[in-house]
Amino acid sequence: MSDEIEKGLEQEKQKKTEKIAAEILQMAKNKLLVNMRFMDMSLNQFKIFPKPELTPFTASDGEIYIYDPEHLLKAYVLDENLPIRNFLHTVLHCVFKHFFVNTLVNQEMWDLACDIAVESAINDLDLNYLNIGKAKEQIQFFHLFQKKIQTISAEKIYSYFLSEKLSDDLVERLSLLFKGDDHCLWYLTEEQKKKKGLYGGLGGNAIIPIERVLLMDRWAGIALRMQTELEVFVKSRGTEAGLLTQNLREVNRERYDYTEFLKKFAVRGEVMKLNPDEFDYNFYTYGLQLYEDMPLIEPLEYKEVKRIREFVVAIDTSGSTAGDLVQMFVQKTYNILKSTESFFTKINLHIIQCDTVIQEDAKITTQEEFDTYLKEMKLHGLGGTDFRPVFEYVNKMVDNHEFENLKGLIYFTDGCGVFPQKKPPYDTAFVFIDDSYNNYDVPSWAMKLVLRKDEI
Repeated sequence: MSDEIEKGLEQEKQKKTEKIAAEILQMAKNKLLVNMRFMDMSLNQFKIFPKPELTPFTASDGEIYIYDPEHLLKAYVLDENLPIRNFLHTVLHCVFKHFFVNTLVNQEMWDLACDIAVESAINDLDLNYLNIGKAKEQIQFFHLFQKKIQTISAEKIYSYFLSEKLSDDLVERLSLLFKGDDHCLWYLTEEQKKKKGLYGGLGGNAIIPIERVLLMDRWAGIALRMQTELEVFVKSRGTEAGLLTQNLREVNRERYDYTEFLKKFAVRGEVMKLNPDEFDYNFYTYGLQLYEDMPLIEPLEYKEVKRIREFVVAIDTSGSTAGDLVQMFVQKTYNILKSTESFFTKINLHIIQCDTVIQEDAKITTQEEFDTYLKEMKLHGLGGTDFRPVFEYVNKMVDNHEFENLKGLIYFTDGCGVFPQKKPPYDTAFVFIDDSYNNYDVPSWAMKLVLRKDEI
C-alpha cells in the first residue's frame, strides 16, 4: 500500500512540476512578446510539449519545441532570466535557419558556431530581462573573436573554426559558455523522430510533420517580416541596428545566379536554325498531298535566339579587387558565354582593365582569342578607382562605330569609386564582390549585383 501511495505522490509531484514548468515557459514567451513585438510570428510557431526522456535541455527543429520540466524549474530557480533567454535562443536558431543543416557538416563545429551567433545577437540587444551570469564572459570572448572575423554569422564563424582547427579543450569550454539549448533534433530524420514519439498526440490532436521545404519557406517568410519590422523598431528608437539585424540581413540576402543575370545582357540576332515554333505542319503536309512534291510552306531556316554578340567587361584593378578574384570572375564570365546558345560565331567583346585610367583594352572576336587571353592575362594598374574613364572610353567607341549594337557593360568592382552622372546609351551593371553587409548605392540607371567569393 505504501508503494502505491509513494507512486501516487510521485505522479502528483510530476504533474505539479509539469504545470509550473509550462507556466514558466508561457511567462517567458509573454515577456518576449510584450517587449519584442517584431518577433510575434516567430514566438508562436512551435508545438510545445514536455519530452524529458529525449534531452534534459530544450530543443526544436523549427516545428516542435520540447523541454524537460524539471530542468526548466531548476534553470528558473538558478536565474529567472534563463528560461526567457533560452527560449529566445532557440527561436533565433529557427529564424536564422540554423536547423536546416547539411548532413555532412561537422556537427560539433556547426553547433558551436550557431550558439555563438545567437548568444552574441542576444547580448547585443542589451536588455535587462535577458541578462544572465555568463553573459559577461561571452561578451569578453566576442570582443576578441570579432577582431578575427568581419561579420558575425553562423556560416562565417563555422568557416573560421574549420580553418583554425580549434583544440578539443577550447571547443568544450566554448560550447559550455554559449550553449542555450540542445540541437539533437536538427540531425534526426523524420522517421527517427517518429520512432522517438515526437509526432504523437498533443492535447488530443495528432502532430503531423511539415515537409522540410515548406518549413524552410515558412521560416524564410518569418525572417523577412521580422527584419522589416525590426528595422522600423530600431529607427523609431534611434538606436543602432546591431547583430540581430545583421544576421537577419544575411539570412534574407538573395543568393544571386550570375548566369541568369548575365543573360539579361543578351541581344537578339538571327542564326541559321530550324524554327519549329513558327512552322505549320498542316499546310506543309496538305501541299505535299495536293501537289505531291510541292509543299505549300517551306520550313523557316532561321530562328531568333538570345546570344551575346557585343559586350564590354570592365575590371576594376584597384588593390581590393586584384589577383585571383579577378581571374575567377573573368573565368566565370567566360564559362557562361561559352555555354549553349551564348556565343555567336563572331563576337565583339572588350575586356577593359581600369583603375583611375584605362590600363588595357583586350578585344576578343572568337572563343580561341578568349582562351588565349585567359592563359596570358595580367593585371595592370592596382591604383585607385574611378568609373568615369571606362564610360568615356566606351562612349567614344560607340561614336566611332566600334560597336553595331552594344547592349551591355558589366563593371566588376569593389564599389569604391566615382560614378558617371549621365546614363550611357547601353545597359550597365555593377558587380560587387563583398563578404560583409555593405549596401552599395548605384545610379538609378544601373543594375546592381552583390556576390560573394564563393558565388563566383
